[in-house]
Amino acid sequence: MGTNVVPIAKSLHGKFYTGNCYIILHTAEVKSGTRGHNEDCLIASDKAIELDAALGSHAIQYRETQGEESDKFLSYFRPCIIPVQGSFSSHWRRSGDECDGTMMFRCEGEHVARLREVKFSRSSLDHKAAFIVDTPSKIFLFSGCNSCVQTRAMALDVIKHLRETQHCGRCDIGIIEDGKLAGDSDAGEFWNLFGGYAPIPRDVPDADNGEPMATSPKKLFWINKRNLVPMEAHFLQREMLKSDRSYILDCGAEIFLWIGMTTLVSERKTSATALEEYVHLQGRSSIGHTVIMTEGHEVADFKLHFQH
Repeated sequence: MGTNVVPIAKSLHGKFYTGNCYIILHTAEVKSGTRGHNEDCLIASDKAIELDAALGSHAIQYRETQGEESDKFLSYFRPCIIPVQGSFSSHWRRSGDECDGTMMFRCEGEHVARLREVKFSRSSLDHKAAFIVDTPSKIFLFSGCNSCVQTRAMALDVIKHLRETQHCGRCDIGIIEDGKLAGDSDAGEFWNLFGGYAPIPRDVPDADNGEPMATSPKKLFWINKRNLVPMEAHFLQREMLKSDRSYILDCGAEIFLWIGMTTLVSERKTSATALEEYVHLQGRSSIGHTVIMTEGHEVADFKLHFQH
């Protein structure tokens, strides 16, 4: 059975089903007057390569993983992206997309909202983040006492978005401040959802030994029919990259796939597959970022690793 790319209605933009992969095309005008294309690709490498070829091979492809999204990716979806359990195909099999139960989300971030669905339980609450509890009749915002003002403001924007999209604008909003209970009816309703009030345990400090992470040495590979051939060099030179080949540059936190301009689409797909296999074998599928680019359209971070 073939794999197809299906366009998503604009009303569903920002709603991502956990069982699917997505290609997001962001087009922007550049100073030269030509149009530049940024694709944030979720696993769907082959289709992204085909789309890139159709657009003239000018695109930069960023591989994003659920839960590890970059701020740039999240900024395309205001006020947030909404993770939805299941797959997009199951959405059409349901009689309605409205949730008739109670859902709970953890909201973090200072510049963009990072929304994650958590178990509807008192144990999911902490003092570091803002929490959204979406019930059929009312949406509650619980602001942890150690959460920042920006996070609380973004969480409120998310609630307003949920009210408009999930409740047709007809839903009350309750605001609960962590540690403030006296005479607050919203707080009473909120804690009743969990069977009554009980204090939240103190936050456990994040594990940190205080030592900076070791910088991984740069590794350059030539891709030969999905096989990676190491290239030894004390200093990376731009002349090492041939236009009829593809290369992987592993810099630790970032992994780049450089595709020569004279490579065929089939060879580009093979290179993208080799990249996915390399990331998987390294155990880094959800760590760091992967960038795919074509010769002549390299990102600045890639160029910085080469002499001159």
